[in-house]
Amino acid sequence: MRKESKIKNLDDLRLEISRLKILAREQEKYLNDQYLLFNEKIEAPIRFFKSAVSWVPGVDFAKHVFTKGSANEDWVSKVFRIGLPVILNRFFLRKAGFIKRALVTLLSQQVATVLNKGTVSELLEKVTTFIQPAKRRRRKAKYVDYGIPPDSETY
Repeated sequence: MRKESKIKNLDDLRLEISRLKILAREQEKYLNDQYLLFNEKIEAPIRFFKSAVSWVPGVDFAKHVFTKGSANEDWVSKVFRIGLPVILNRFFLRKAGFIKRALVTLLSQQVATVLNKGTVSELLEKVTTFIQPAKRRRRKAKYVDYGIPPDSETY
């Protein structure tokens, strides 16, 4: 069973190419509209939550504390911002209350913003220099002249 093609000559081919380009543009426009509509539907609860939270006092302070890092924040700072509170709460503050854990989390995140690759590398450098033993001075071997070697040609 063979399907007959609508294209018989060069003009038919060009007409089919232009029809397919127009069809592709229409489908792209439709998909773009659907994507924008989907984003608006997804963002509606977020917009509602933000407007409801804006009425709560003290939200600006919390936003300032939990803002994304500054432009000079590197991956070490980001790891410490997430990992430091988790480690402190998991291992050191197991039986602590909610308020104490929240305060430690806020303080540890503030400390983590100060830490970056440079400060961590300086700290590691100081620790390694403290741990490494002092380099022993090698004694220079004195040159000792034992005279003429026995197998030399000077005999």
